[in-house]
Amino acid sequence: MTGALISAKGLTVRPPGLGAPVLNEVDFAIQPGEIVTVVGPNGSGKSTFVRALLGYLAPQSGTVTRQSGLRIGYVPQRVHVERTMPMTVQRFLSLPHRVPEDQAAQMLERTGVAGLQSRQLSALSGGQFQRVLLARALLNHPQILVLDEPTQGLDQPGMISFYRLIEEVRAETGAAILMVSHDLLVVMRASDRVICLNGHICCEGTPQDVSSAPAYRALFGAEAQGMLALYQHHHDHEHEHFHDATCGHDHAPGQTHSHTDTHTHPHGLSAVPERQGL
Repeated sequence: MTGALISAKGLTVRPPGLGAPVLNEVDFAIQPGEIVTVVGPNGSGKSTFVRALLGYLAPQSGTVTRQSGLRIGYVPQRVHVERTMPMTVQRFLSLPHRVPEDQAAQMLERTGVAGLQSRQLSALSGGQFQRVLLARALLNHPQILVLDEPTQGLDQPGMISFYRLIEEVRAETGAAILMVSHDLLVVMRASDRVICLNGHICCEGTPQDVSSAPAYRALFGAEAQGMLALYQHHHDHEHEHFHDATCGHDHAPGQTHSHTDTHTHPHGLSAVPERQGL
């Protein structure tokens, strides 16, 4: 785990009043440049896991180690903004420290919502608000970006567009990405490594490895079978399409799929079929 941005060993979290731990003996590490996604059923401890890694929750046992001086950008699952309180996007981005208007404008443009500085938060659509949150998380040029259900409430085109943006951010900045998500198919296409969590790590590995693992299938049932079939179809199609391509750049640490991410994921994401029941 040398060089890990964040690592955990034997991480166990038991919220007050609960007998059984929400997380039990979890080991984890994320390397620079990786896109790692955590999936699992409701109540499996995904958000607790993220909050413990970031230091917002104290573990009952085990350790969490963060690189000294690590810059973290965090988009939480829920942000409570009083809808009746006037607040512009510019003011929101400047909390708790003032952000120059030109810097805010540049980051909003980067995340696809240019020109919204003077817009009231209450007037934003769900997709716009998620991109404003992402812009805020990117302001300190993070080495790792942590996203907890970042596409919650977005329609499928919005989800695909948002994940494509995340891939672009990783490619441009080299930041690691840690995501919690329920968007199984899109996640399978966008990740270097997937962790299936249900109080403990049931399975982890490449998207193809996890989607075919018995523990994953047991948790997600028929849905998992569909994910595997669709993943394999698009994966095979991409390899046929790009089998003559050569990689003209070096792989950064942790970026075992950097060539695929740069060239094939956006292509594949644009062709993701509509999912039923998600």
